[in-house]
Amino acid sequence: MTTAWKTAPIIDEESIETSLHRARKADASSVREILDKARELHGLDPEDVATLTSISDPGLLSDLFDTAKYVKEEIYGRRLVLFAPLYVSNLCTNECLYCAFRKSNKELRRRALTQEEVANEIDHLIDQGHKRVLLVAGESYPVDGFSYVIKCIETIYSVRKPHGEIRRVNANVAPLTLEEFRELKAANIGTYQIFQETYHRATYARMHIAGKKTDFDWRITAMDRAMEAGIDDVGVGLLFGLFDWRFEVLALMQHIRHLEDAFGVGPHTISVPRMEPAVGSDIASQPPHPVSDIDFLKLVAILRLAVPYTGIIMTTRETPSIRRETFALGVSQISAGSRTNPGGYADDEQIDMSQFSLGDHRPLDEVIRDVASLGYVPSFCTACYRLGRTGADFMDLAKPGKIKDHCDVNALATFAEYLEDFGSEETKRVGAACIQQGLDRMPPERRRTAEYLVQQVRSGKHDVYV
Repeated sequence: MTTAWKTAPIIDEESIETSLHRARKADASSVREILDKARELHGLDPEDVATLTSISDPGLLSDLFDTAKYVKEEIYGRRLVLFAPLYVSNLCTNECLYCAFRKSNKELRRRALTQEEVANEIDHLIDQGHKRVLLVAGESYPVDGFSYVIKCIETIYSVRKPHGEIRRVNANVAPLTLEEFRELKAANIGTYQIFQETYHRATYARMHIAGKKTDFDWRITAMDRAMEAGIDDVGVGLLFGLFDWRFEVLALMQHIRHLEDAFGVGPHTISVPRMEPAVGSDIASQPPHPVSDIDFLKLVAILRLAVPYTGIIMTTRETPSIRRETFALGVSQISAGSRTNPGGYADDEQIDMSQFSLGDHRPLDEVIRDVASLGYVPSFCTACYRLGRTGADFMDLAKPGKIKDHCDVNALATFAEYLEDFGSEETKRVGAACIQQGLDRMPPERRRTAEYLVQQVRSGKHDVYV
């Protein structure tokens, strides 16, 4: 247990600017030395990360991408975990200039789902084949307060159908008190996720003009309270486009280092959303610091090298083509078939309640077929959460690249389960070839285990894992 976070600074802006200034002088030899270091799978120092952000030469950029692909496959193999966000409410008391949910936005229809409506949304998600959801709520709740979130989690877990159920709920909700985080832990969530949005204090102040979210320090210390409350896995992230992406990546590294120093373990996931148009927000349509596609791909690759053990999440904000390119650069989790408005799975026409625009509108089955055709294994695995491979235990397996001994096997089993219960005929055809390719890539002992689990699934069993 630690309380060092209550007094210690987390982000040192001056040191970030110094590192970025030095990075401008780096030569090709320095870059290649850093890429060789990254292949050792121990991560990178801030100075290394700063140097990689300065890459512009096409040859060095290609080397960066090749190294990211190597590191991603050494740690995680070729599996991609799939999930869906579940927006239960768009109520909010904050004024965030880039967000459709902000309090003063009169163009947005407000709604908080009843528990019956939550169950109906989950019913639709289960019928698509989903096994993981990320519960998302605006930073305000109906009259029952924070207990509304706990009730929603209970409802999600309670819905069971002949061919499925939601096996893991992760949560993206407003920063909580220590006691509220303990309640969230007791509700059996997987990962607690929250984004700092921007680590640049002056920009943060300009973008957040009213509500509790104006407090930069309360938000950045949310992860500390969550981990102190016993939540093993936390997910960090920011909204690229609010400030210079190079600064943001270096600040993110400082935040991660802080968590490692304070708790002995870093974040379980990093999310990398770019700003997208949002109803009633001019800023969202014209980001102050737009991130080009090539810089976006570069920052994903850099993050994979900097923290090789951490999952990187790519949402449906991005187009299918950009999403495909990031798979090889480090992304290990993706959302699919997403809706960003409360009630959106039961009625996907209610776009006037969405938080932002989507770039990938494809249904889950089409995304899965696309992923499998590219040689990646769609995974719905939740075994690590259920077997206690979380926090430090997970990192002990992830850092040396041993987690794929479990992930590769369980990914094939959950993919086979999806195909048996929900896959279209074309997806079954593509999926069967993908499973066989996955088996062929495995060493003999791991292959025997995977073949046994896949056969169990094809014989009618569900939810088998190691």
